[in-house]
Amino acid sequence: MKLIIVESPAKANTIKKYLGAGYDVVASKGHVRDLPAQSLNVDIEHGYKPRYALIKGKEKLVEDLKQKAEKSDTVYLAADPDREGEAISWHIAGVLGLDLKKANRVIFNEITKTGVQYGMAHPGKVNMDLVDAQQARRVLDRLVGYRLSPFVSQKIRKGLSAGRVQSVAVRLIVDREEEINAFKSEEYWLIDAKLGCQGGKAFKATLSSDENGKVSITCEKEALDYVGRLNNSVFSVKSVKKGIRKKNPMPPFTTSTMQQEASRKLGFQAERTMRVAQELYEGVNITGHGTMGLITYMRTDSLRISEEARSAGCEYIRKTFGPEYLPEKPVYFKTRAGAQDGHEAIRPSVPSLSPEEVKGDLTPDQAKLYSLIWKRFTSSLMAQCVQNTVKAEILAVSNADLSKQSILTVADYSVRFDGFTKLYDAGDDEEGSGKLPDIRQGEDLKLRELIPSQHFTQPPARYTEASLIKELEENGVGRPSTYASIISTITKRGYVVRKAKQLVPTELGEKTTHLLKDQFPKIVNTKFTAQMEANLDKIAEGKLDYVRMLDDFYPDFEKNLKKARSDMQNVKIQLEEDKTDIPCDKCGRMMIIKTSRYGRFLACPGYPECKNTKPLPTGVKCPQCGSDIIEKRSKKGKVFFSCSSWPDCSFSSWDRPVSEICPKCGKNLFTKTTGRLYCATPGCNFKPQGKKKSGDGEG
Repeated sequence: MKLIIVESPAKANTIKKYLGAGYDVVASKGHVRDLPAQSLNVDIEHGYKPRYALIKGKEKLVEDLKQKAEKSDTVYLAADPDREGEAISWHIAGVLGLDLKKANRVIFNEITKTGVQYGMAHPGKVNMDLVDAQQARRVLDRLVGYRLSPFVSQKIRKGLSAGRVQSVAVRLIVDREEEINAFKSEEYWLIDAKLGCQGGKAFKATLSSDENGKVSITCEKEALDYVGRLNNSVFSVKSVKKGIRKKNPMPPFTTSTMQQEASRKLGFQAERTMRVAQELYEGVNITGHGTMGLITYMRTDSLRISEEARSAGCEYIRKTFGPEYLPEKPVYFKTRAGAQDGHEAIRPSVPSLSPEEVKGDLTPDQAKLYSLIWKRFTSSLMAQCVQNTVKAEILAVSNADLSKQSILTVADYSVRFDGFTKLYDAGDDEEGSGKLPDIRQGEDLKLRELIPSQHFTQPPARYTEASLIKELEENGVGRPSTYASIISTITKRGYVVRKAKQLVPTELGEKTTHLLKDQFPKIVNTKFTAQMEANLDKIAEGKLDYVRMLDDFYPDFEKNLKKARSDMQNVKIQLEEDKTDIPCDKCGRMMIIKTSRYGRFLACPGYPECKNTKPLPTGVKCPQCGSDIIEKRSKKGKVFFSCSSWPDCSFSSWDRPVSEICPKCGKNLFTKTTGRLYCATPGCNFKPQGKKKSGDGEG
């Protein structure tokens, strides 16, 4: 019997069906060992050696794995094909006592019969360079997090965290908000002229220049002066330039571009995208095909695709759309410098399996994401989109003064051949209608209307998940596989909130960022963080020793930390959001919000002279007795909400009260974790249809 150990049960079930008798496929359910959370568990004095231990709750699973391994002729380690998967394989080998010199590492880039058979036929050894890179990242993050977080917590609020990558992400969002706040809007005006030609319909052209050069109109008076001048002008076509523009298809997805596009087109948060992609990779039961992985591995920086997949995709295009939709020569996309090219781009494992064929077997989220991945891949193999372009200059000569000549411009395009856009709309075309009439040079035009319009320059846009992911990738901060967890972490910890699709820093995020910028400028510096990522890549390539990398970083960091502690020994940063207008009923001071391991509470700022504390009110009244609802925390640390009159009133709820008022009884509504609102007032039973809590616009 041969034992194969993968990460997830779903993946195990799919692989088992392809291998049949003689194989036992089991799941480790992720990591089995890690650095215990109770303390640093890194031996700094002896080469930053990590002190691993079995993850709590994994003892029985590991025992089962040991028993199965003892009864098996061969044990194969088949965790996911990335650094994290390599580390998981190494940890399992250590726990089971496997020989790392043997070829017992199996990689499945796609969970299909072909992919599984190929992986089993080409086993290799655990790649210790990849393991060292993962360990270096884990130790580095532990050193920064466990040394820096207590400092931040002491200076701002108990229970805070700081991280090597998360703090940079928060800084980007804070810096953007400061740019927006510092932005001074400037007024400008545009003037469009609605013009008509003989036998043709009207079109619009925009004033661009005059006899003095480019026109810049900054106020209404200047705009009205131009309107007067153009009203008394003769219009004619100065020039017409026609051409052909070719648009290339977009490359297939990498992890980063998939997350960006799923956010932009589907409204998926990165965490949701990765969860659904994992499901598609691990296997879904498809009618007529059985259980199979629908996409290749979803953590990749590469734009490379196999020739087998290319051939299958091109054949599908030829049969479905016609040979004219294939390019004369196949297009090969170049993977960006520094990217990890261990896996193909994200693509359908069976290119001929269209979204329509599998839709009935998928969840709505799976169907949406598979369709996006399939269309992006298939369109990347298709011919260019060819457009007819036209750009015209319109001459306006003043009747009052022939030397006063203005130029208006108009540009348009029409589709000559749709090519890849028949399948995939990139959504980034400039405006064009193909409706500009066929005007000729020298042709006289008639002015029908002048349309002056006031505008104001706009500040830079706040980051969305998609634009933040793009920024992180372009700056080399973090890895695409970590972006989802980074964004999840900074929102869950209150450094950033979502407003529709925008990411907005909280006061906590701003104050924490300013503290880190002042005291630890390297930690929140994008270039420094990018260099650390580049060093991790060098370790993965066997070009850098991970102990040396940590030696280059940690001593300076520790020295910096000691200096910061000394400089800020008696400094405490008070957040405005932690201040209240609730007086202490013992000394009269205005109470502040504090945080303990049991949650948030009200405390007198006069401590230790006054040690008065109170539960934190939510501002919502109890639906049963009308007393204040307060926030509490269970013995296991879970937040719940209870009536302040307990035990006289027994009302409590795991669901959070919100500001929305029930239109039926006038009491505050509550929200489920799904975002659905309901009324908790006895006998009311009002349930808003289809309404979600505010800020839930990204799914």
